[in-house]
Amino acid sequence: MPVNLVATPAAELFAVPGVRWGITEAGVRKAHRKDLAVMLLDEGSAVGAVFTQNRFCAAPVQVCREHLAQGFGVRAMVINTGNANAGTGEDGLVRARSTCIALARLLELAPEQVLPFSTGVIMEPLPSDRIAAGLPQALDAALEDNWANAAQAIMTTDTVPKAFSRRVVLGGHTVTVTGISKGAGMIRPNMATMLGFLATDACIAPALMADLAHDLAEASFNRVTVDGDTSTNDSFVVVATHKAGHAPITAWDSADGQALKAALMEVSRLLAQAIVRDGEGATKFITVRVEGGKSGAECRQVAYAIAHSPLVKTAFFASDPNLGRILAAVGYAGIADLDQSRIDLYLDDVLVAQQGGRYPGYAEADGARVMQQSEITVRVLLGRGQASDTVWTCDFSYDYVKINADYRS
Repeated sequence: MPVNLVATPAAELFAVPGVRWGITEAGVRKAHRKDLAVMLLDEGSAVGAVFTQNRFCAAPVQVCREHLAQGFGVRAMVINTGNANAGTGEDGLVRARSTCIALARLLELAPEQVLPFSTGVIMEPLPSDRIAAGLPQALDAALEDNWANAAQAIMTTDTVPKAFSRRVVLGGHTVTVTGISKGAGMIRPNMATMLGFLATDACIAPALMADLAHDLAEASFNRVTVDGDTSTNDSFVVVATHKAGHAPITAWDSADGQALKAALMEVSRLLAQAIVRDGEGATKFITVRVEGGKSGAECRQVAYAIAHSPLVKTAFFASDPNLGRILAAVGYAGIADLDQSRIDLYLDDVLVAQQGGRYPGYAEADGARVMQQSEITVRVLLGRGQASDTVWTCDFSYDYVKINADYRS
């Protein structure tokens, strides 16, 4: 069961003018499930994207990068589940490009105006013929008010569709922000979203879009981890359709720019945290905050050591306050000149360790009380400087092993 996560009702997901979603069943891997989606963008929309840093990246990631670099202007995206089209060599590239060609012909676009995305099983040929056959039906079903179905169509091992909306007023004009994501396992920063699509009708200068996608991902999807595995297919796309009618945002330091970026960031973080809350087999949502570092980078280094530790994660699942495991993770995080005598450790409001040793007032019953909660904050003070950073993770349960052992069956 996901941790304090329920699907956003369709009525609470706002349509973004200039964006339509079409959904169908193409039989990519299994029959009778929505597994093919097309995202259609009005002419004039601006797009920014970031992708996995896994060097063994999937064919669709390679094709997306090629198409974006050519600068034709993105008008459509095609997303399939059930097959990742990764580890498929030149054949995978041919099949990814063929899906772009098939959709481009139907829409009378250049293939370079289409971006392909895939998620699912690695090292199996993409059934591009089934995808091409399903495209007309997906286009016939395209609607602006279709975000809830799109969120469901991009799922794999997710148990809850992930979608959120916000609205903000800029210069007297109401601006909509809506996004969807999928992912539950193989989640680690660089990136960690698996797939995410965020759209707004705001007017944003196209030159800002690439950096915007990077900034949003860096503070949201690149701060979550489920199991420490970076996917081959991670992709996060940000779209601005320029339909809202306000004065264009040309820099983020204006009041309107800050308000818009805050709304975009809120939805991005909700989507990223939803991935952790729905982590494969997760029973607890854990915030790891590291303070007092010399830099944000070393704070993240410590936070990830804690968040990736199987011993820490299994202790949280068992509600066992075996908190020495956290201190051990801090110690092996790789900070060569770390002074353990300066380290404090909190579990929510409970001081566990002070100056590197067990706090005299700590009672295991207090630790056990916090460990039984479904949401827990681990706070580590390094005593080295003023920097801080936060990552979000989940526990490891029996179900994580079961889900991944049976993934292809």
